[in-house]
Amino acid sequence: MRIGIIGLPQTGKKTLFALLAGPAALSAHTDARAAARGMADVQDARFDRLVELYRPKRQVRARLEVVLCPSIEENSLSGGDALKEISDVDALCHVVRVFADESVYHIWGNPDPRREVAFLHNEMVLHDLVFIEKRLERIDKGLKKGKDDRAEKERALLLRFRETLEKEEPLRTIVLTADDNLLISSYPFLTRRAIIVALNVADQSIDDASLRDELEKAYEARGASVVQIAVHAEAEIASLDDPAERAAFMQDMGITTPALHLLTQKCIDALGLMSFFTVGEDEVRQWFVRRGAAAPEAAGAIHSDLQRGFIRAEVMKYDDLMAAGSEDKLKSTGKYYLKGKDYTVEDGDILTIRFNV
Repeated sequence: MRIGIIGLPQTGKKTLFALLAGPAALSAHTDARAAARGMADVQDARFDRLVELYRPKRQVRARLEVVLCPSIEENSLSGGDALKEISDVDALCHVVRVFADESVYHIWGNPDPRREVAFLHNEMVLHDLVFIEKRLERIDKGLKKGKDDRAEKERALLLRFRETLEKEEPLRTIVLTADDNLLISSYPFLTRRAIIVALNVADQSIDDASLRDELEKAYEARGASVVQIAVHAEAEIASLDDPAERAAFMQDMGITTPALHLLTQKCIDALGLMSFFTVGEDEVRQWFVRRGAAAPEAAGAIHSDLQRGFIRAEVMKYDDLMAAGSEDKLKSTGKYYLKGKDYTVEDGDILTIRFNV
């Protein structure tokens, strides 16, 4: 699961990348023309509370791979220059500069967040249109040589895609069948990827959500989500070693939820994933599985043997466990459930998998 961080120069991409993946990941990046890569621990308050409850010997957070892509310039996406660095990511985080600072260069002179969002959207639409036109040319040449049912289906799908893009709508708005997905699985369509717009605001503007609400409303139908972050303030908070000092700083800044919590959850949602947990004295661990997954699929996220030999899942609901205070007390309330292969896992479930291979 890879999240690509993209945006214009001087928007705060590097600072956000360092917040997510750690300063060492940024320090190791020496070539501005190439992507930087790192791993981000998912920040989830439920995981923290489970660790407090079980006090395990080992704790393992879920992780996302973060890719810092080179800055985007005019026509860099539609021209293909940036494609090689973002073609393998599952979702995009578009960092948009909202803060004004005369000492920080902006390629347009002054920040214009609405223009930045529209610019990137239009660049991705143009990139996908160019790819479709080239692919249709190849398909048409092939069909002149003889009938090809697969090529005919692909052509019809690409024409449907082109019609959507010509209306300036992203391809992620189109509902595809499993067969459709197979036809285009290897193609680098940028507007098929989930996207999170991260508005990088000034420290003193963190409480003003008017722009976030406006853009969220404007782009919701296009499958984009919007989060607002004061990246500079978050970096200062993250640099503090004392948890009490960090909490006091956040309170003074009016930050109720750290950016890492907000952004990683937006990424998880955008990828169509959810979390479940395994717990015990030895280990507390957070796992990802796709939304709507049945219990055997969740078991497979842990290990393929658990899915192959799945017998049942023992399920605790996170809220029920927190209310009870312990597993023993929870069991006495009758809220410790035994579920079979047809059980649909819910976000926050705590699972124990019984299996036999």
